Amino acid sequence: MGMSSVHVLDHPLIQHKLAILRNKNTGVKEFREVVGEISGLMCYEATRSLPTEEVEVETPLMTAKCRVLSGKKLAIVPILRAGLGMVDAMVELIPSAKVGHIGLYRDPETHLPVEYYCKLPEDIGARQVFVVDPMLATGGSAVAAITFLKEHGCRNIIMMNIIGCPEGVKAVREAHPDVEIYLAAMDEGLNDQAYILPGLGDAGDRIFGTK
Repeated sequence: MGMSSVHVLDHPLIQHKLAILRNKNTGVKEFREVVGEISGLMCYEATRSLPTEEVEVETPLMTAKCRVLSGKKLAIVPILRAGLGMVDAMVELIPSAKVGHIGLYRDPETHLPVEYYCKLPEDIGARQVFVVDPMLATGGSAVAAITFLKEHGCRNIIMMNIIGCPEGVKAVREAHPDVEIYLAAMDEGLNDQAYILPGLGDAGDRIFGTK
């Protein structure tokens, strides 16, 4: 199984901020802020291959040939609810991006993801889509969200997670080999409750202060 479509962004700033997220003593306010900071840094890397086109701009001195984003418009789709913590920092970098939302929960009987909320931009199929969720654990929610987006005509999808593990990456790559995955860390694996080890606990609880 080639890992060419999996990018682990181990930049020193990302590593440093990830250490803060993992620390069980980091409070809600700082946790939420650092999730945003890591998301912005990851977004910077994950958008590296976006196409650009040349335009002419009048500087105060003369005309300059500059490059601007071309073609594909962007969309950011958080998987509710933890994915919300990654959105604001990305929108700051890409103000023209539209935001869609997909809510999934795991059925306690079947353990399969069930959709409970979906609101997407009408032209989502024409956009480069970033699916965001802090944790890629079993991969069930990610696979379901990507499948759902493809049913809505999306053809260019990038998955962004702060922490992943081999099980989740394998699930996404088997179901959706065309989707690039960006992680800040690849952790060891899952425990019996499907929490990532060493991980950072429940990302949603730590972002929103719920227990």
